[in-house]
Amino acid sequence: MKKRNLLAFILLGAAMSYCGDDKTDKNNLFSIDTAALKEQYNPSEKVELSVINTQKKAIDSVVYFVNEAKAGTARGNAAFVLPLTGRKLGYQNIKAVVYYEGDTAETEGRIELVSDVTPKLLKYEIVNIYPHDIQAYTQGLEFYRDTLIEGTGQYGESNLRKTDYRTGKVYKQVNLWGKFFGEGITVLNNKIYQLTWRENTGYVYNADNLQQEREFTYFKNVEGWGLANDGTSLYQSDGTEKIWILDPQSLKEKDYLNVYTNSSKIKSVNELEWINGKLYGNIYQKDAIAVIDPETGAVEAVINLAELKKKVTQHAELDVLNGIAYNPKTKTIFVTGKNWDKMFEIKITE
Repeated sequence: MKKRNLLAFILLGAAMSYCGDDKTDKNNLFSIDTAALKEQYNPSEKVELSVINTQKKAIDSVVYFVNEAKAGTARGNAAFVLPLTGRKLGYQNIKAVVYYEGDTAETEGRIELVSDVTPKLLKYEIVNIYPHDIQAYTQGLEFYRDTLIEGTGQYGESNLRKTDYRTGKVYKQVNLWGKFFGEGITVLNNKIYQLTWRENTGYVYNADNLQQEREFTYFKNVEGWGLANDGTSLYQSDGTEKIWILDPQSLKEKDYLNVYTNSSKIKSVNELEWINGKLYGNIYQKDAIAVIDPETGAVEAVINLAELKKKVTQHAELDVLNGIAYNPKTKTIFVTGKNWDKMFEIKITE
């Protein structure tokens, strides 16, 4: 009896192993034909898809999916034309489900969709220079009722403060606990939203008195970097090319965009500011600002502010440009950096 059970177990194991291998073999029957495909496309182009059928199987149809959403069906192995208009910039994961001889098999591929906009290089002029706290590791900057709101980082040193931008004087401040590293801030509906870096936690304050009203957990496990709003939704960067669009009440994801130029994705999008219908984003370690179309993620322009760093006091703790605040009264932009002793009011020109 024991021998029969052992034999049955061995045979069952062999059968299960064979079934697994058979499935793997099925999915090796076909592959997406990449011979005519490019690595990168722009939204005005189309992609012609078909599968390679080396075993000469009788294909009934091929169903194509892009990023898990059904894109369409081709009869037999006819070419399937995939328009790219309206798709998000970034990687397009393509899956072909092949129906053949009463069976199915799957094969996958990928292309990258980049912007069709060539970024302009914008110029700027310095309007004024103001003092800035050299101890402030600036992470977020935004005007609210003529008051400059600033969020700072570093463990044990992070805080949220109200500042007189003309003098640099801090007249209201709340500190974060030592285990939290403060990041981007934005003000919407008399509420200040503040992110933390790796703690998956954010805070909401009353904008009048900086009284903390609620704590929230991020909608998914991402890092907190920059934060801005368009008057309705929040925009959160996470250190990659992705910017998440959030509902300010639930703090849940509504949508997202990927930041791209006409040649590559732009990683490390940091502090954000909404200015006249566009997202302005610091690019970490680049001392530059990208002007981003919030509908598509395309970088429309770049402002190179590297020269500003040379105009501040040089010291051991000096770090990168970070902090963008638009003043609607003066229609100028205020920028500073991590541990900079100056803040610059600038006007952008073509």
